[in-house]
Amino acid sequence: MVDLARVLTFAEGVAVADSALRAGQASRDGLDGVLARCARWPGIQRARRVAAFADPRAESVLESISRAAFHQFGLPAPELQVWVGDEEEIIGRVDFLWKQYRTIGEADGAVKYTGAAKAMAQLNRDARLRAAGYEVVHFTWPEITRVPAQVMGDIRSAFRRAGTRTGGTRTG
Repeated sequence: MVDLARVLTFAEGVAVADSALRAGQASRDGLDGVLARCARWPGIQRARRVAAFADPRAESVLESISRAAFHQFGLPAPELQVWVGDEEEIIGRVDFLWKQYRTIGEADGAVKYTGAAKAMAQLNRDARLRAAGYEVVHFTWPEITRVPAQVMGDIRSAFRRAGTRTGGTRTG
């Protein structure tokens, strides 16, 4: 992971590191040890940044690439894989939550909408999240990799919309 993080882009390195941590193929202590032993190697500063940013809660390359884009564009770091709901029930687990902005980000892979039942369930879930006072922003691989500024604009717009509302929902 450290060798790859030294030569790949930041986003690609994050995807590798997130995956390695999630799969148990690397540990924070192990990474720290390798980084210390390779202190003078070319690209080690990038590898340190990647290792510090890596998070095993990112469940896919799309989520990892998205986190790197959020960072690159100056968005605050979201919480990952958070259960959200209203006063009465848990609605579901979301990919990204900006609690202070009452905004949810969903990195959508193709599998999420493979059938009508899945698509309807997702629409229902989104409606329940919005009714609980959250803004929900969906984006795909082509969007986050080809037009990331547009995705960031959508998220920032959601931050502004959510800031104009109040509500008593909980996250947990």
